[in-house]
Amino acid sequence: MTTPPAIESASDVAPCCVLGETIDDAVAQDLARVFKALGDPTRVKLMSLIAGSSAGEMCVCDLTEPVGLSQPTVSHHMKLLVEAGLVEREQRGRWAYYRPTIDTLASAAKALIA
Repeated sequence: MTTPPAIESASDVAPCCVLGETIDDAVAQDLARVFKALGDPTRVKLMSLIAGSSAGEMCVCDLTEPVGLSQPTVSHHMKLLVEAGLVEREQRGRWAYYRPTIDTLASAAKALIA
């Protein structure tokens, strides 16, 4: 029986076996909140509608028809997107307007590969 050769240096280790740095628990919690908010197809669609808006923002009153849900249900979904930091909310009279915060999504993606 032959014994395998000893690894002489870290450069001899296959890249698949070298672990990168892991993110800490607080960062993992923040990332999970962002990705959990996007874990629902309705919220992904809402995010897409807002991000693709030519005005750069959308009123909640304009979001109900495209997703086929009532205003209270859309508001609930939007609340989760706001809490995740994916959109900002501005109250104007009785209507809420939302605009995307694209930096949050970009930062979350970058944190996974950093």
